[in-house]
Amino acid sequence: MTAYIIRRLLNAIPILIGVNVITFVLFFVVNSPDDMARVQLGVKRVTPEAIAKWKQERGYDRPLLFNGRSSGVGRLTDTIFFDKSVKLFAFEFGRSDQGRDIGYDIRTRMWPSLAIALPVFLMGLATYIAFALLMAFFRATYIDFWDVVLSVAMMSVSGLFYIIGGQYLIGKLWSMVPISGYDGGLDSIKFLILPVLIGVISGVGSNARWYRIIFLEEINRDYVRTARAKGLSELRVLFRHVLQNAMIPILTGAVVVIPFLFMGSLITEAFFGIPGLGSYTIDAINSQDFAVVRAMVFLGSVLYIIGLILTDISYTLVDPRVRFE
Repeated sequence: MTAYIIRRLLNAIPILIGVNVITFVLFFVVNSPDDMARVQLGVKRVTPEAIAKWKQERGYDRPLLFNGRSSGVGRLTDTIFFDKSVKLFAFEFGRSDQGRDIGYDIRTRMWPSLAIALPVFLMGLATYIAFALLMAFFRATYIDFWDVVLSVAMMSVSGLFYIIGGQYLIGKLWSMVPISGYDGGLDSIKFLILPVLIGVISGVGSNARWYRIIFLEEINRDYVRTARAKGLSELRVLFRHVLQNAMIPILTGAVVVIPFLFMGSLITEAFFGIPGLGSYTIDAINSQDFAVVRAMVFLGSVLYIIGLILTDISYTLVDPRVRFE
């Protein structure tokens, strides 16, 4: 197991290097520091002096890859590529174009994102599996038919409809919880109820239908027929055999999502005013803060690779046939 994890981590290094290089090319070659300065300064006829001052304040005045004015190792380290891209591998995100510490912002904003995403993930997974098992138990009946119709209808509706409808109905019309905002400590619960509830409900249609397909495929296998022939009840067959053998495809989709819980939901956090990483990324895009966008792209790549490794490891917990030599 240890050797396998080490191999996967070593294989992830070229992927991260490729993502880093592509991001660098997009942000510093295709879109030069001079272009960034013009966008940030917001002046049509901005002077060269203003551009040079803006680049100097943010460290964009150095050469991209090779600094001939320095000596020794400084020719490679005193460059934009080393300062803005290579340091990301040590999780040194530097400062945003607005002057804020990106690392501090990430450490601060990840907790509101987790406060929403983690309950949505756990409650949603339990709800989707229970709903799918219900449809599988009543398969080929009117209950299963109308459940499928309801699932298709729910997955056909945009997520914005659930957010706006929930804010109007529960927040404004019934005045049960605040429509938007966030507070620290236990006071944050009242602000999290509505986005968590909407997050779970909006995913019922697509996820329950997907899990239903997985369960129906398992129900038609030979080991299920054998279990029924031994006199096991349908509920025992579903929960003891079908659910256990369906865990691999379920884990494939579930475990990969876990690292992205830290990244937050862009739409949810923006609409509910949650100061998480999702709204942080949206604000950076709107303000053309390229330093923050680069940091979030790199962080997302790292978390996605971690999710894939966790997925492979979790297979050994649910399927004894999977072993890592």
